[in-house]
Amino acid sequence: QAAAPLHPVAVQCQEARVVVTVHRDLFGTGRLVRAVDLTLGLAACLPVSQNAAENTVTFVAGLHECGSTLQITSDSLVYKTSLFYKPTSSGNPVIVRTNAAVVPIECHYPRKSNVSSKAVRPTWAPFHSTLSVDEKMVFSLRLMNDDWSTERRSNSFQLGESLHLQADVASGGHVPLTLFVDDCIATLNPDRNSSPRYTLIDLGGCLVDGRADDTTSAFISPRPRQETLQFTVDAFRFAADDRNLIYITCHLKAFPADQAPNPLNKACSFDKASSLWVPLEGTGDICSCCETGNCLLYG
Repeated sequence: QAAAPLHPVAVQCQEARVVVTVHRDLFGTGRLVRAVDLTLGLAACLPVSQNAAENTVTFVAGLHECGSTLQITSDSLVYKTSLFYKPTSSGNPVIVRTNAAVVPIECHYPRKSNVSSKAVRPTWAPFHSTLSVDEKMVFSLRLMNDDWSTERRSNSFQLGESLHLQADVASGGHVPLTLFVDDCIATLNPDRNSSPRYTLIDLGGCLVDGRADDTTSAFISPRPRQETLQFTVDAFRFAADDRNLIYITCHLKAFPADQAPNPLNKACSFDKASSLWVPLEGTGDICSCCETGNCLLYG
């Protein structure tokens, strides 16, 4: 809603910033406040523009800027800041004709929602899922070349080669995220529930394909960035079936980067030298359920 004397402060919560428009008739009395007496946030950010014709002042700030704070609830990211009006003396130091004021401002962004996609097509084009009108989280799963520098041009492999898979998430500059792969299923058609099916990753991030005696499948350490997860899978085909086209469907999930990995959110590879499950991050005990199969009990 446009800023007007009856609604003197208008707020737009955009994807990565907040826009605050203030009508100078802040108290609805017809007496205009001075623009220099208005600031945004504890960092006292100044307005970026004024509109003399409409008597408005506009602030534009990134969600993390101007001393804003972030509150994480079970289902929302809440960015909080305040508009401050601190009147300065207008020539008579003895009296003032208006009081200081603080207007709380909040921007709410949904933290999670149902995210789904069809199985990744053989072209390995990244798929996208929209969480809400306000915040978009873009998940992608790509087949990379051997040095991880670019996306692989071909999706054909010989047995004995390795698939280099890279999962990513982007969230428009909000709270830093860590990406995990919950599970990956290989099938002969796009339906992940079809038969035959082979599980590559399971139990909230256990790369179970690497547990087999004849594989080297593993997560790549270290991550290139927190919102990226890379892993290799030895090429394979389904026995007793002449088709050589395989669909891999993965469930990706992202969490605030300041949350420590746990048995439900982890990236664990099997180290054959030590015969132990090893986490990409976190303590070793979060991977113990990969062997017992009871990871979901921790939920």
